[in-house]
Amino acid sequence: MEAIEINFEGLPGPTHHFGGLSYGNLACAESKNRVSHPKAAALQCLEKMRLLADHGVKQAVLPPHPRPHLEGLKGLGFQGNDKDILKNTFNEAPGLLAAHYSASAMWTANAATVSPSNDTADGKVHITPANLVTELHRSLECDFTSKVLKQIFSDEKLFTHHAALPKTRTLADEGSANQIRLAPNHSRKGIEIFVYGTDALDVKHGRPHRYPARQTLQASQAIARLHATNAVFAQQNPHLIDIGVFHNDLISLGNENLFLYHSLAFVDTLHTIGKLKAHYNKTCGEDLIAVEIPEADLSPIDAVNSYLFNSQLITTKDGWLLVAPKQCEEMPKAKACIEKLIKDEANPIKKVIFVNLDESLANGGGPACLRLPLVLTEKELKALHPGVIFSEKLYDKLKNLVERRWRDHLETKDLADPNFMEESQKAFCDVMEILKL
Repeated sequence: MEAIEINFEGLPGPTHHFGGLSYGNLACAESKNRVSHPKAAALQCLEKMRLLADHGVKQAVLPPHPRPHLEGLKGLGFQGNDKDILKNTFNEAPGLLAAHYSASAMWTANAATVSPSNDTADGKVHITPANLVTELHRSLECDFTSKVLKQIFSDEKLFTHHAALPKTRTLADEGSANQIRLAPNHSRKGIEIFVYGTDALDVKHGRPHRYPARQTLQASQAIARLHATNAVFAQQNPHLIDIGVFHNDLISLGNENLFLYHSLAFVDTLHTIGKLKAHYNKTCGEDLIAVEIPEADLSPIDAVNSYLFNSQLITTKDGWLLVAPKQCEEMPKAKACIEKLIKDEANPIKKVIFVNLDESLANGGGPACLRLPLVLTEKELKALHPGVIFSEKLYDKLKNLVERRWRDHLETKDLADPNFMEESQKAFCDVMEILKL
């Protein structure tokens, strides 16, 4: 059946701050305790949504989560009224308060893994919310994400919702940031790549690794079984994880029949790409276009600093578009790689646009982190909750709300302010009302 891609974009909440909460995320660590700009963060993301909509890309909005997560703090033994809980947590464990105030749900690539109906055995869209167990602040997101997705995708005849995997490191799952769908086009049957990491205790590759896997093989296999999809499993290069490639979407990306990857992306990259090409050809009856960016052109450190592979690769009515962070334009090696891609007639990328997402990037999330991609048929699109579908009218409403309710500046000490808590709670309620959730 005919299908198109729709991107569910995250709206940064009013509590966007730099708490340095994400272990192994270098940008996040470097920004710890900096003054953040929540209003700018949200407006930058809204402008990205509008830009893609202007290029004919179907868009939808996922709301920020209610913060602070007071129930989580109560579960950790902080008592009294809400104001007491804020004060006591800030005085005793400011890191816990920062975690329970996190706006990290803005990175919706980690919200869930979604398999389109063209690929699943029963012809339904399958959705599994990510358990996000490796980081405290992210583990708080799962239940609310699940509720929102069930509201948006409510037709049980078309959509199957699975429970998140058990919350254990053995089954650590961080969603579509480690999943790529490839197919001749969105309407054809395709395959899914699941990329998993190496456990920190695994010394198979010569030494203990600094950071544990955020996506495990066991989790990836479980989701592929639940979704009954045609999957290939690839192991990420553990040494790249050690230098800050905490998700696969920092070192490879794909769209339809094109797969773009760094030469050091995987354990035995040559073998991995060979396996992927063979599986794609067997399933789709065509050859995959696999384009390598060699280390000589872009080092892994430059890949992390530029967030080149966290660009969005999109099919538009005017041809293929690469949506890259402006850091790629400012870094000569990254810009040269993009120019080389566009000049190369062996791949379909014809144009690049650079977007300003400084606030998100300072916390470790680029263009692809901010969206959950889905491939849906026309019937499935019509069954979505209409309140979240992006339009000029919705853009105006959300922009107006952000300009009125989001603070220009936020410091970590502001998290203890009861007035800020009330501001945040009211802003969340307003977003949910606008989206009719």
